[in-house]
Amino acid sequence: METLTPRDDRQVLEAVAWAAASERPLEVRAGASKLGLGRPVDGDHTLDVSGLNALGLYEPEELVVSAQPGIGLATLERELAAAGQMLAFEPPDLGPLYGGAPGGATLGGVIACNLSGPRRVKDGAARDHLLGIAAVSGRGEAFKSGGRVVKNVTGYDLSKLMAGSFGTLAVFTELTVRALPRPEDTATVAVSGLGDAEALAALAAVLATPYEVAGAAHLPAAVADRIAPAALAPAGLPVTLVRLEGFAPSVAYRAERLVALLAARPGGGTVVRLDAAASRVLWLAIRDVSPFALSPGGDVPAGPPVWKLSIAADRAAAAVARIAQAVPVEAIYDWGGALVWLRLGDGGALPAGVADDAGARMVRGALGGAGHATLVRASAMVRAAVPVFPVQPGPLADLTLRVKQNFDTRRILNPGRMYADA
Repeated sequence: METLTPRDDRQVLEAVAWAAASERPLEVRAGASKLGLGRPVDGDHTLDVSGLNALGLYEPEELVVSAQPGIGLATLERELAAAGQMLAFEPPDLGPLYGGAPGGATLGGVIACNLSGPRRVKDGAARDHLLGIAAVSGRGEAFKSGGRVVKNVTGYDLSKLMAGSFGTLAVFTELTVRALPRPEDTATVAVSGLGDAEALAALAAVLATPYEVAGAAHLPAAVADRIAPAALAPAGLPVTLVRLEGFAPSVAYRAERLVALLAARPGGGTVVRLDAAASRVLWLAIRDVSPFALSPGGDVPAGPPVWKLSIAADRAAAAVARIAQAVPVEAIYDWGGALVWLRLGDGGALPAGVADDAGARMVRGALGGAGHATLVRASAMVRAAVPVFPVQPGPLADLTLRVKQNFDTRRILNPGRMYADA
């Protein structure tokens, strides 16, 4: 399979226009850190936009930055940090989840997949911080949407449509995102010993306070033992975490109030406060799902199946418990329990009925209509046979197909990445 490596916008346009005219499907990639996310792509050629990696116009005083899609997240975040700013949606680096090296994520990749980290509970998702794009549709037509200010949309907001489309509608050539000031101080308030349901109830109470929580997660014991500092809890105990950010006096006050609130709840253990340095290490591990990472090796190693559950937080613990009745699981509860990273198995072979579909029937059945599940990691064979993304109801599936038809009439961009093409 030939790899096309455009170096500027014009070459991207030429490559896509050629592919459309000759009906040659393209697998679009930049950093290639998330090749295992989604269904395998049936492409004749690879369109590698990693060469489009320049930082464009950055105006720190306006909190706006433009860059090409192939720019590394690490590079972009260093530029922002030098000006005391950050990407507020806290994009994760999922490369190690697939056995890759850290640092391979790109801006175009995280926006295409709409990936957001723990701070989503406070500052919103990746698409909420996307102000504008320049792109080439599957028709081979260049277009722009949005701009460099927050309120800039007349008509359809195509930028938001492209976020989360996994490169199936258009190829980015430039993205403009909003930056926010980095917090002066960070602290984490942690309580040990809460069961999953009790922990999520505690997080719901915390999120209902006026204390501007910037992260709310729960680590069951098996996960906490691997990434939580020993000072938080004795080995073998779960840990429930609340992150606070802002000016130092404000963080200190809010942390004091939350320590008192959590200490007063029945059934919990010691309440501990972590400083900024320890907090950063811990929340990076949660952001990048580090407990489920694979050792480097192979192109896209499968490893134990990993699922991402988007679910009503008050029903998350019960859903995980139902799954655990059929197969051993490890879970990371983020976003107050509304996001659950779930790894199936304990290192041994999965039961045949689970291994065949990576537990799809079991996992989705356990949700009971309270949310939906995305298969984040499995072998290519399983991902080709099992719906990776939630199955859409008829009207929504029809709308998805019509959007695809309008932007990519000949279905040349990442065909089958999200749904099996008819």
